[in-house]
Amino acid sequence: MIKNVVFDFGCVLTDLDKQRCVDAFNAIGAQNVSRYVDECKQEDLFHDLETGLISVEEFCEEVRRKAPLCRATNQEICQAWDSLLAGVPQRRLEKLLEVGRNHRVLLLSNTNAIHWKKAVECYFTDEEHTPEDYFERCFLSYEMHTVKPDSEIFLRMMREAAVNAAETLFIDDSKANCMAAERLGITTLNVSHGDEWLDEIDNILMTNGR
Repeated sequence: MIKNVVFDFGCVLTDLDKQRCVDAFNAIGAQNVSRYVDECKQEDLFHDLETGLISVEEFCEEVRRKAPLCRATNQEICQAWDSLLAGVPQRRLEKLLEVGRNHRVLLLSNTNAIHWKKAVECYFTDEEHTPEDYFERCFLSYEMHTVKPDSEIFLRMMREAAVNAAETLFIDDSKANCMAAERLGITTLNVSHGDEWLDEIDNILMTNGR
């Protein structure tokens, strides 16, 4: 019986545009940093930002250190990194609200302060809605200082939100993250793109009905 639905953010709710982000970093003279994005490397400065080990200001300083030709301001660097996010389509927002009418909806994301600020201001806030309308709780790696697929991030989420693993569906684009959740007894849906869960979630929730 599924009572809780936990969503990832990147590639599940928001689409990502890697090439646009690479181009944006190149445009501010940060080619050494754009290679991280192009090769999907989550290490060094990006990992430290995602786990909250460095601040946004320290991240920007590290970008300029790694790319000595980059003279961009902190705001320009944040804008370049934000260009990875391609937005949350309205159909997914509407489905979140629909799922939330009968289930607890939570977010569990490996993300950073720059991207989450953009998401809150541009995707989950409008004249009618705030993030609280979509998610009961948001569990963010940079605030928790741990990332998926580490079991600790799942255990903390379940403990802090009083979530029972056997009553929980977790949706993520990473197979490793889903496998980590499954080892804890959580039902998972591993998707390759953001619209895939739209087609499958109703069947899963009906099969595991309240």
